[in-house]
Amino acid sequence: MKFIAALVVLTVVGIVSTAAQPKSTPFSNCALGPTQMALTDFSVSPSPICNGKEFCYTATGTLSTALVEGATFDLRIRFLNRLVYSDRADLCDALTAGGHSDCNIPAGPVTLKICRLMKPHFLHNITAQFQTFLVNGDGGTIYCQAQTNYGLANCP
Repeated sequence: MKFIAALVVLTVVGIVSTAAQPKSTPFSNCALGPTQMALTDFSVSPSPICNGKEFCYTATGTLSTALVEGATFDLRIRFLNRLVYSDRADLCDALTAGGHSDCNIPAGPVTLKICRLMKPHFLHNITAQFQTFLVNGDGGTIYCQAQTNYGLANCP
């Protein structure tokens, strides 16, 4: 009987310890070459991202070139190194949803806020590899940010 009780306790401890999400690591540059925006700050809120809810990226820095029509926003999430989520949008549309009045953003200091809706039936209570990048209409990388241990939740 003691053996069964000990086995149950170990099983419960194992389940609880694997359900707890590890602390998030900071975002880092994932661009393969030069970028058109020197970032001084990058954040995502809320953190963790909740299924079916809006979340926003805020990127602060200095653009070396103006945003050009045709710019795109990409989000990719990998779980166990497999692509499990992808979201691509016109950057102007994404910026408008984030509160920008228009997409005419010249070179210089800037804060870009991009808001998106997380699909409602996506995996939750996991940690995943998270990558977001912006590509200007001229083909240049505006920025690429990645985090290897990002939490996704099923919030109320």
